[in-house]
Amino acid sequence: MKKLFKFCLFIIAIYLFLYINNHWIVTTEHVYESEKVPESFDGFRITQVSDLHDALFGNQQEKLVKKVEATNPDAIFITGDVIDSNRYNLEQSLQAVRPLVEIADVYYVIGNHEVATNKVQEIYNALKAIGVHVMPNTSTTIEREGEQISIIGIEDPLNGHETQDMLSTALEDVNQENLTVLLAHRPEKFNTYVANNMNLVFSGHAHGGQIRLPFVGGLVAPGQGFLPKYTAGTFEDGETTMNVSRGLGNSTVPFRIFNLPQLVVFELKSK
Repeated sequence: MKKLFKFCLFIIAIYLFLYINNHWIVTTEHVYESEKVPESFDGFRITQVSDLHDALFGNQQEKLVKKVEATNPDAIFITGDVIDSNRYNLEQSLQAVRPLVEIADVYYVIGNHEVATNKVQEIYNALKAIGVHVMPNTSTTIEREGEQISIIGIEDPLNGHETQDMLSTALEDVNQENLTVLLAHRPEKFNTYVANNMNLVFSGHAHGGQIRLPFVGGLVAPGQGFLPKYTAGTFEDGETTMNVSRGLGNSTVPFRIFNLPQLVVFELKSK
C-alpha cells in the first residue's frame, strides 16, 4: 500500500510539473533605446505573441488574453504558427486573436505551420475579417504626432521564396530613415536581417529549444538542429537587435521542459 501511495504521488508530481511547464505563461520585458525612436514613440509598448499552435489557455483563451491585456500594449505582434498543421483548428486560434484586436492594433505574419496547411489565404481572410493587419511581404507605418516608425512583415520561406527576396519586396516603400521593425518567423535568418539593416526584429519558431537546461539553453530547434544558437532572448549585430520568443504552444514534441510559455514586451525609448 505504501509503495502504491508513493507511486501515485510520483504520478501527480509529474503531472503538475508538466502542467506548469506548459500552461504557466510568463511575461518578459525589455527596453529598446535608440536614436531612431521618435520622441512621440517614447514609451510605446509592443507585445509579442508567437507560436500559439492551437494551445488552450483557459476557457475561450481567457488566461492568455488577460496576460496580454496586463502588458498594456500599444501594438501586438503575432509572429507565426498561430495554428498547428497537425491539428488545424482555426476557430480555436481565432478565440485568442479576436479579443486581442480589442486591446490594440494587431500585426501578423505567418509561420511554417500556416504554409504547411495549404490554407494560407483562408487564414489571411479570417484574420483580416476581424481587423488584424496581415503583413505578407509588405510594410506599413505607425504614426504619432507627425512622426513614424516602419513595420515590415515577411512570410515563411517554406512557401518556396528566399528570405532575401521576400524582404526586398517588403522594403520597396520603406523610408530607411525610420525605425524599421521586422516581423519574421525564423530566427535562423538573422544574418539576412542584419544585412538589410533591420533595427528591431521579432521572431519565434524555435520554441525556446523545447527543453532548456541551465548553462546550456535550448536543446533542439527546427531549422537549427541540436544545441541551437537562436532559441530565446535578444541577439545584436550592428544596427540590428533580434528578439526570439519562446512562444506559447507545442507541435511535434508535446511538452516543454524548464521552458515556460512566454509573452515578450518591448518598450521603445527615444535616445
